[in-house]
Amino acid sequence: MTQKNSEPFGRKVDRRDFLGTVGSLGLIAGADALPGGATTQDYGEPVRKLLANSEPMTWVITGDSITQGALHTFGWKSYPELFAERVRWELRRVRDIVINTGISGDTSGGILKETEWRIFRFHPHVTSLMFGTNDCVAGATGRDAFRQNLNTLLDQIEAHKSLPILHAPNLIFYHNAPRRQDLLAYVEIIRATAREREVLLVDHYAHWIERHKDRPAELLYWLNDGSIHPNPCGHRELANLMFKRLGIFDPNSRTCRLFVE
Repeated sequence: MTQKNSEPFGRKVDRRDFLGTVGSLGLIAGADALPGGATTQDYGEPVRKLLANSEPMTWVITGDSITQGALHTFGWKSYPELFAERVRWELRRVRDIVINTGISGDTSGGILKETEWRIFRFHPHVTSLMFGTNDCVAGATGRDAFRQNLNTLLDQIEAHKSLPILHAPNLIFYHNAPRRQDLLAYVEIIRATAREREVLLVDHYAHWIERHKDRPAELLYWLNDGSIHPNPCGHRELANLMFKRLGIFDPNSRTCRLFVE
C-alpha cells in the first residue's frame, strides 16, 4: 500500500495551509526540540516481564475513536488489532486475550464513568489508555479536570493490580481542527503524569513530530480526514511505537511493517 500523491485515501488537503500549520509547531528542518519535550525515562520493564512469562494475560485497550479504530481504517486493522496480531499470533501468546473498549467521541470523563464495564470486569493484567484528543476541546478551563480524571483512572487501575500504559495521542493537523488547539497542553499533562507516577508512556505525539520534522507534508499520509484520525498507515505507526516501547518490535514481522506488500 503505497501513496504517491498528496491526496492520501482520496482526501484533498491544501498543502500550503498544511505547511504553514506544521511550521508553526516546529515541524520544519532544523527544529531544535520537540514541543514540550518527550519523556525519556523508561518504565516499561514490569510489562516486559509479564510478556516474558509464559502465563496468559488479559490486555484491555481503551480510549476514544482513535482506539476504537472504526471508519477511518477503511476495514484495515487498527492499532489494537495489530497489537493483538503481534502478541497472540506472532509471539505465539495464543491464550492471551486483547480487548478493545474504545468508543468514538469519548473522553477521560466518559471512561471514568464506566470503568467497571469497560475495564475492570475483564480483570486485565495490563490496561492501555489513549485519550485527550476530545478532552482538549474544553481548552484551558478543562485542564485541571483532565489531570484529575487521569490520576483517578490510574489510582483505580493500580488498585485493581493492573499495569497501566499511557499513550500521548498522535499529532493532528490543527488547521482543520481549530477546536483542538489546546491538545499539546493536554499531552503535556499526560507526560507529566507519566513521569510523576512512573508509568510507561508511549508518546505518539513526540514520535510523529520527530518523524515528520523534515518532511512535514508526509503527515497527511497518516491521517484520513486531514486533521485528527489516523488512517491504516497511521494505525500501523501507532502500533509500531507501542511495540518498540514494549520491546517486541521486529522489522521482519508483518505487523511491524509500515506498508503492506
